[in-house]
Amino acid sequence: MKAVFSGSFDPITRGHVDIVERASHLFHEIVVGVAVNSAKNGIFTMDERVAFVRDAVKDLDRVSVAPVDGLLVEFCEAHGADVIVRGLRFGGDFDYELQMAHLNKAMGDIETVLLPAGREFGTISSSMIRSAAANGGDVGAFVTPMVDAALRARFGA
Repeated sequence: MKAVFSGSFDPITRGHVDIVERASHLFHEIVVGVAVNSAKNGIFTMDERVAFVRDAVKDLDRVSVAPVDGLLVEFCEAHGADVIVRGLRFGGDFDYELQMAHLNKAMGDIETVLLPAGREFGTISSSMIRSAAANGGDVGAFVTPMVDAALRARFGA
């Protein structure tokens, strides 16, 4: 069974990588879809985010990365995916993800599997990482070295 794990990944965090790694033990293949979220103010381009994600998952077998252009259900269909994987951190995530799961099922007849965030990374979000880095915080423990270097270049060491 093939699954898609999508997100804006601006930037990808170790929490995202944890979800991909754990999902790779549940599904035969994972496609990480790098999407644009019009509700978020991102700092990295699509090409940068795809490169960050590819670097972050390069050691994981049966995991590929592709940009999402359009509806997620159409991306899943184009990639032959049977399932959407989503990570959950808090109760608010569940409410949102349940609504999206119902919409995706209605629009594309695709199931959604929700994985709880790992204990170590359950409170991390990309927006928190961006904010901390922009204010001079050391976020190296929460992101890959490539992302850490890009954040330092963007906001100064």
